[in-house]
Amino acid sequence: MPNDSDGRSAPRDLSRRHLFKQVGLAGAAAALSGAVPTAATAQGVAAAEPATSAAAPKLEATRPAAPRLEALETLTAAEADTLEAIVARLIPSDENGAGATEARAAHYIDRALTGALRSSRAAYAANLAAIDAYAQSTKGAAFAKLTESEQDAVLADMERNVAIGFTPNAAAFFALVRTHTIQGTFCDPYYGGNADFVGWDLIGYPGIRLMVGPDEQRMNAKAKPVRQSAYADAAFAMTGATKKGGGHGHRP
Repeated sequence: MPNDSDGRSAPRDLSRRHLFKQVGLAGAAAALSGAVPTAATAQGVAAAEPATSAAAPKLEATRPAAPRLEALETLTAAEADTLEAIVARLIPSDENGAGATEARAAHYIDRALTGALRSSRAAYAANLAAIDAYAQSTKGAAFAKLTESEQDAVLADMERNVAIGFTPNAAAFFALVRTHTIQGTFCDPYYGGNADFVGWDLIGYPGIRLMVGPDEQRMNAKAKPVRQSAYADAAFAMTGATKKGGGHGHRP
């Protein structure tokens, strides 16, 4: 994390510019496949990606659209409120377009916690509560009720592993939820995130295609976006056991 000249921690720059400098297009493309790392893998990602001090515009004036109201798969209402607030700061909406809220990254996580991410359910239960407890003790309110700058400060403390009350520690959970937020923003919509393909639009990904014509292979050529899930293509049509989600790790 960048530090002020007097040695105090500066508020974390959680803009999309900062995200893409750390993740890069290759990292986002990996999320498109729907691959789901374990908690240990997520911790390794954070260790390999130290924060940088890129100067990016502040986002205080930009608020994401309100999350869609829908039945939750496994999270409680309080957990969902906290998670929605977290993902909104990790990949925020700004003047360049939509972020994790519009992509429904929290919905992706809630859904995956009943399937491929079920081993992380206990970590979310313990640590979403820990975030609220830490926010209450240091800022005077639950995380979702804080201002954006206060939320960024709490997340910065988590990433730097100075926040207390987390299991196994704050940095590990920060890495986990950050990885899952990236997945939920850029995955194939089949998995419950990347709603309306906002994640693909954000990185300029044209979508799944089985054939690429000569015109699209030219330098500086712009491929016409294909806005459909890979599993909507006949080549990936689910039959037999895969109709129950067995072939992809999730149900349709």
